[in-house]
Amino acid sequence: MKTLKYALSQYNILFFSIILSIFLIGCETIKDEAISELKIPEPKNWAEKLGYPEGKKIIMLHADDIGMSEEANIAADEIMLNNHIQSAAIMMPCPNAEAFVQWAIDHPGMDVGLHLTLTSEWQNYRWGPVSDPNDVPSLIDPDGKLWHEVHAVVAHATVEDIEKEIRAQIEKSIALGHRPDHIDTHMGTLYGHPSFVKVFFKVAEEYGIPANVIDLSNPEVIDIFKARGFPIDESVIKLVESYTLPKLDFFTSAPKGNTYEEKIENFKKLIKSLKPGITEIIFHPSVDTENLKSITNSWQQRVWEYEMFSDPDLIQFFEAEGIIFTDWKEMMNRFKKM
Repeated sequence: MKTLKYALSQYNILFFSIILSIFLIGCETIKDEAISELKIPEPKNWAEKLGYPEGKKIIMLHADDIGMSEEANIAADEIMLNNHIQSAAIMMPCPNAEAFVQWAIDHPGMDVGLHLTLTSEWQNYRWGPVSDPNDVPSLIDPDGKLWHEVHAVVAHATVEDIEKEIRAQIEKSIALGHRPDHIDTHMGTLYGHPSFVKVFFKVAEEYGIPANVIDLSNPEVIDIFKARGFPIDESVIKLVESYTLPKLDFFTSAPKGNTYEEKIENFKKLIKSLKPGITEIIFHPSVDTENLKSITNSWQQRVWEYEMFSDPDLIQFFEAEGIIFTDWKEMMNRFKKM
């Protein structure tokens, strides 16, 4: 009888232990699931990393080629002060660059960077480097100016001369009293060769001035830029991965149009096609003058790009699309808080 009671008590203890184990395992599972639900998901893009609302299109309307001419300066002054665009970049080798550096000094809240310039593309309106030409001989064409095209820079320029010149352009702006809010690259020249990319990122990081670097973690983005002719190889992808300042999710330009109305519609289509994230859209605003027409055959597109962002129809479209606008200053402020 005692043996039977002992066996039953042992059975009860074993049964209780099994039930307790199942209960504890269940509690651990529930706890793990609860913790899992409390975990904040990884940001999907740079917009989310910088704290912008999830799933939103964050747009930077960015005026290139400022300082190239008085017409460009006048246009940028108006549309920036009216908050129709967010950002602009100066071409330091150009004749009207210093005037817009002074504008940036007079308007310290505005986002004004440098459009680092290694080409001089127009037929009759041209410029040389900021550096002494004797110090950067590989950047100089037979006319004593910067090369006309990107492929000519790739064919002739040394990385050493490129670094000297882009540093000289930054230092000139600083010496005049304006530390650039960002740096980018005229005609995409600094993305024309992996060795140029390396020095571009190096200079940006040393100065702590953000460059227009596009996140290449998305294979679709890589394919798009490869299709546009940019030499993106594994070395460039690794450079982007290791770059230590904030990045864009995408980068594009205002589309052309045969009429002003068509240009507006093409721009709306572009906005609708964009995915959530930070996209910088570049354009080249200028006021309409005979002088502008003598400089470039793209004058009509540039005049429309001066007019379009103050167009009530386009402003209303942005509001209806729920577009959030930003600039490099805001991006850097958010980045420093990460």
